[in-house]
Amino acid sequence: MLTLDGIVYREGDFTLSADLGVPVGAKVAVIGPSGAGKSTLLGMIAGFLPPENGRILWQGLDITALTPGQRPIAMLFQDNNLFPHLTAAQNIGLGIRADMRLGDDDHRAIDQALVRVGLEGLGGRKPGALSGGQQSRVALARVLVQRRPLILLDEPFAALGPAQRNDMLDLVVALASETGATLMMVSHEPRDAQRLGGQTILVIGGRAAPPVDTDVLLADPPEALRGYLGG
Repeated sequence: MLTLDGIVYREGDFTLSADLGVPVGAKVAVIGPSGAGKSTLLGMIAGFLPPENGRILWQGLDITALTPGQRPIAMLFQDNNLFPHLTAAQNIGLGIRADMRLGDDDHRAIDQALVRVGLEGLGGRKPGALSGGQQSRVALARVLVQRRPLILLDEPFAALGPAQRNDMLDLVVALASETGATLMMVSHEPRDAQRLGGQTILVIGGRAAPPVDTDVLLADPPEALRGYLGG
């Protein structure tokens, strides 16, 4: 389980608190208005932002002081973070070894990841020769080869059209289900939360609430969420 134990983050006038748990294998959307702290929440979990108070635990182990690379976490950002001078296969390989000293097993893992995300035969192309959806698949393949038990997605498909966006969401859910990974995804879209088919953390008013069943939450949203949804 991922546990946020009395977490408080402050930056200037902004404060975000979280006291919650996410079960292993859960698929959790993180929704809320712009500026509420959704990305901040993931940044703390990933180790990019230090909390002022509290602890972050994974399977009972305190990981609060660990660097991002030491944490059992793979993160996918909105801009995909692909290097334009590297091929798709090389970008994926960075998820295995940052120095790119890859062995035969590593290259086989890259080829398998390309197949799994629907990019077989495209490993030699650079990002500029790929569509936006294909670039997202390369970034997802890089997450896949890291084989981390906790996957964090910070609005990675926001720039895609509805059809591609749904395809990527379905692929993410399928991959997480196959590996048993815990999945947390920031989104502005309640429909994305529903498509994940799991739970939702509502971030609003300086607080990240514990996850609740998405269908139940959206069927009878609290007043703060109704204001955000405009209903």
